[in-house]
Amino acid sequence: MQKKILLVGQCGQVAWELQRSLASLGQVITVSRNTDIVLDLEDNDSIVAVVEQVKPDVIVNAGAYTAVDKAEQDSLRAEQVNAIAPGILAEQAKKYQSLLLHYSTDYVFDGKSRSPYTEEHAVSPQSVYGASKQQGEQAISAVDDNYIILRTSWVYGLRGNNFLLTMLRLMQQREQLSIVNDQWGAPTWSRAIAECSTQLLTQLLAIDNKISECKGIYHLSAAGEVTWFGFAEKIRAYYQDIAAGNLKELLLQQLTPITTDQYPTLAQRPAYSVLSNTKLQSKFMLQMLPWDIALQQCMAELQLIIQPVLQNLIAKR
Repeated sequence: MQKKILLVGQCGQVAWELQRSLASLGQVITVSRNTDIVLDLEDNDSIVAVVEQVKPDVIVNAGAYTAVDKAEQDSLRAEQVNAIAPGILAEQAKKYQSLLLHYSTDYVFDGKSRSPYTEEHAVSPQSVYGASKQQGEQAISAVDDNYIILRTSWVYGLRGNNFLLTMLRLMQQREQLSIVNDQWGAPTWSRAIAECSTQLLTQLLAIDNKISECKGIYHLSAAGEVTWFGFAEKIRAYYQDIAAGNLKELLLQQLTPITTDQYPTLAQRPAYSVLSNTKLQSKFMLQMLPWDIALQQCMAELQLIIQPVLQNLIAKR
């Protein structure tokens, strides 16, 4: 029997991909502040009311406050969306015997490791954003029902605000860019997150008792690691590969590596936040592609729509 899936967060880049991938599992009911059924993560009553109305088999929470620097001065809102709302979703999931799938972040770690973080590593967020996401994990875990928390990292895609689209825009506007080269992570395509999430849910829903046996926190990010500078270099190289005279040439002439100290931000980023996917692989036999291969696939698709996407981004400036 097809499942009823409540997808929270219509406009986010992961949520947009999930709307398509989750359709294979059943009826997807997408809710946000801008949908016919309104669920506002800043309004606790609306969360309770919508879950009561839908009575879903699965709740997928892809909504979040993701403005990392802004959160430093907007901590109450970040806490509400990233910490309090997930706890309420968990309580409602338990009430209606729903499975809750929630997304968290690599920013729950302090960045002092030099090897990939496992789920057993101690968390120590260095920013308001990271702390609010950690609190969300704790709130869900405290309810202790059927839940999966997926920590991911450096999310990019063909929609929304992310490093890939920012770089493509700036590379067409500037001759020189300076990019941080001492922060390490794993850029992860939003589509890969959505597709892996759907495969994971397929397994959980197909086998009795598998949900209770497998509940907990998992890392879900692309394989490998790179700095923001290395990520930008690959973006430029892949764009030039697909351009072949059919797309606008880049104005960019020089990419310059710099240190974090040379690019101060309100929020502190972890110097190293690579995640180990070993637990996900062992439990679900799911494996993510290396970050550069996934980026290449994303860029190949972007070829078809890159001009209108960039024109829209430039028009918004």
